[in-house]
Amino acid sequence: MQIVNQCHVMSKPSSSKCNLDCRYCFYLEKEKLYPDQSQWQMTEETLELYVRQYIQAQSGADVQFVWQGGEPTLMGIDFFRKVIAFCDKYGAGKQITHAFQTNGVLLNDEWCEFFIKHDFLIGLSIDGPQHLHDKYRLNRAQRGSFDKVIAAVALLQKHRVDFTTLTVVSDANADYALDVYQFLKQIGSTYMQFIPLVEREIEEKTADGLSFVSPDVTEARVTSWSVTPLQYGQFLTSIFDEWVKKDVGKIFVQTFDNAISSWCGEPAGICIFAETCGHAFALESNGDLYNCDHFVYPEHKLGNIHDVSIFEMNNSEQAIEFGQSKKKSLTPDCRHCEFLFACNGGCPKHRFNVSPSGFPQHNYFCAGYKHYFRHIAETMGQIRGLIFNGQPVNDIMILKNIDFNQSHLPKSTKTVSRNSLCPCGSGKKYKKCCMNR
Repeated sequence: MQIVNQCHVMSKPSSSKCNLDCRYCFYLEKEKLYPDQSQWQMTEETLELYVRQYIQAQSGADVQFVWQGGEPTLMGIDFFRKVIAFCDKYGAGKQITHAFQTNGVLLNDEWCEFFIKHDFLIGLSIDGPQHLHDKYRLNRAQRGSFDKVIAAVALLQKHRVDFTTLTVVSDANADYALDVYQFLKQIGSTYMQFIPLVEREIEEKTADGLSFVSPDVTEARVTSWSVTPLQYGQFLTSIFDEWVKKDVGKIFVQTFDNAISSWCGEPAGICIFAETCGHAFALESNGDLYNCDHFVYPEHKLGNIHDVSIFEMNNSEQAIEFGQSKKKSLTPDCRHCEFLFACNGGCPKHRFNVSPSGFPQHNYFCAGYKHYFRHIAETMGQIRGLIFNGQPVNDIMILKNIDFNQSHLPKSTKTVSRNSLCPCGSGKKYKKCCMNR
């Protein structure tokens, strides 16, 4: 068996504990898996063991730690000072970076000074303008969190801390794509992630007290706050059309960047679109390691770092089989799809539908992904042409604006300048390409 020398761990030092009570959060109920709620904070012993094992599990020179929750700021800033100390102790000359996902509510100057000193990349959760964000992202008193998140944005900008915005696409904001996009630009976000929301719940909770279930459970209903497949596809295409005319090279949207990679024959940069998975784990505060952040269920527990090393669990039959099954379990519809190279069947968590030809374990978002990929296919081909011809990717905006402007002209005046990029997408000037044909 080939040894796996890389993995990715999303660490949850505060477990599922959070100072917000987001109505759509699938992770809050994970506390039912750990009845002793006095033990929700990661101990110093577990932290040191984790840092050492995680660094040792990476064969390369670069190691990225990811801190999430719950809400990781609940651990306090001294906990993360210990993180830095342990990284210094066990880093052995490796390049160590940190990503930190937060709701922003507890951020202050001290946190921001710490982030900038240690080069943390912040992922800030925000779902759009106030009336959209506050629909579901509420505090424990059931009041909206928008004002405190905007204050966090101001703090991050004041201290010049790099941040990306993490936007959950739900039934509340899915029909307001351009409002969300323009708002995120307005607050200064230049790196955006749009995360589609779909959860399924059962009438009677499991023996562990869970209502939200894995794709293995057949008798479950999609929650009312979930986005529909076509809604999500239209959300992406609406933003894409705006981005490709105005913001290429200035605004980076994770889903669009991943599509460019796929069209250029490069590996996916997002796990949901990768051919296989299985080596992106979730670590609970007590050291339990699970197959994936979206599969924190007893049957997907790999072990505990106090008993088995991360390296060993990364190379376990369970981890490898979980990852390979993503490719092996594709429906015939997926295997014959023209966009398989870009989608790879999507996230296993979302594979609970029946395919158009009647096969189970088909991705819920299939229709939305197809709508999106069909819409961007021609443009992606043009971008690929630019890249392969050594042209800047943002030249696509010139081409798209030529197309847009000429579509509004009388037919007799629709011409392309000799020195403009050729509309065929070759990346060459018109005079050196199709004009001579």
